[in-house]
Amino acid sequence: MLFLGGFVWAAVLYQPYAVPSDSMVPTVNAGDRILVQRVDGDQVRRGDIVVFRDPAWGELPMIKRVVGVGGDTVECCDKEGRLTLNGEALDEPYLRRDEQASFTDFEAAVPEGRLFLLGDHRIDSVDSRMHLEDAANGSVERDAVVGRVDAVVWPPARAGMTERPRSFADLPGGVSRPGPLGSAAAAIAGGVALILVGAVAGAITAVRGRRARLTHNGGTHG
Repeated sequence: MLFLGGFVWAAVLYQPYAVPSDSMVPTVNAGDRILVQRVDGDQVRRGDIVVFRDPAWGELPMIKRVVGVGGDTVECCDKEGRLTLNGEALDEPYLRRDEQASFTDFEAAVPEGRLFLLGDHRIDSVDSRMHLEDAANGSVERDAVVGRVDAVVWPPARAGMTERPRSFADLPGGVSRPGPLGSAAAAIAGGVALILVGAVAGAITAVRGRRARLTHNGGTHG
């Protein structure tokens, strides 16, 4: 029951996706399978990687990182090639070391109720920078968010939980808390362990039963 409950819980809370492009490299690669926690847009914080749908961006769901929320001013680049958020340089440890925060300079004020989104692979990402001429400065509505990426589950060599960047932690709203995937995985693992223990215990009981019958039969005919 614990095993089944863990799977049901995970299926309700999460949705799997296959990543079609390398716009989020090195965090998420093309071909990776990810688990996306179903959340409302108002639960999203800076630093989150989200899957969203916006007709202005195309028909397919997109995956990008939230770098700005309503009221923020996102600008690039400073003298050291870094992104600035509300005038403060932003540490972005998820970028490649040899890559600047943007290949083009820009400045965008994010309207309330909207999100400014960039790919981690800035040199090869179609993101908010490409939509700056829109009325909302390239941002998307929070309601466009389908969910938040919680983990890479395939391939096994890259499997793991996605980190919440500490560089956003001291800003208003902080960073989002880790999703419940760990608890669901623990429930599934616990269920598997109980099944294995039950199977082993059943096998031991069966062997003991057969030995007892053989001993009894042997004593009767001896």
